[in-house]
Amino acid sequence: MNKPLRILLVSVFLAVSALGAEQGEEAGARAAINRYFQGHATGDASHFRVAFLPTAHIEGNREGKFTSWTLEEYCGLFKGKPAADEATRTRTIDLLDLSGDSGVAKATLDHGAMVFTDYFVLLKVNGEWKIANKVYYGRKK
Repeated sequence: MNKPLRILLVSVFLAVSALGAEQGEEAGARAAINRYFQGHATGDASHFRVAFLPTAHIEGNREGKFTSWTLEEYCGLFKGKPAADEATRTRTIDLLDLSGDSGVAKATLDHGAMVFTDYFVLLKVNGEWKIANKVYYGRKK
């Protein structure tokens, strides 16, 4: 095999390997957000405890007042049952941007009379993607 062909094949192999690793990282980060979505869908706070780092804070303005919850305070807001209108609610990941072991995500949650925009800070810890912190904005439809 001639040298230019070997170089081309090695380059293609490296590019494909990098793409596969990148897609794996994206899938892992999306899994953290999807666990968060599952917590909302079921009302089961255990999903949040898996999705977030234990040191996470959830912050935003609610009814014009600044709120800041620890993860445990946030989990306490959920009673273990889905919302009555769960079948009509939607949740989407709008943006995911990763650099190495950190990243950000933006999601839209259409929940009844409200639409929430969530912004997540993501961190890969011990090989697993977690939500480090979340801020949100809510508006009435």
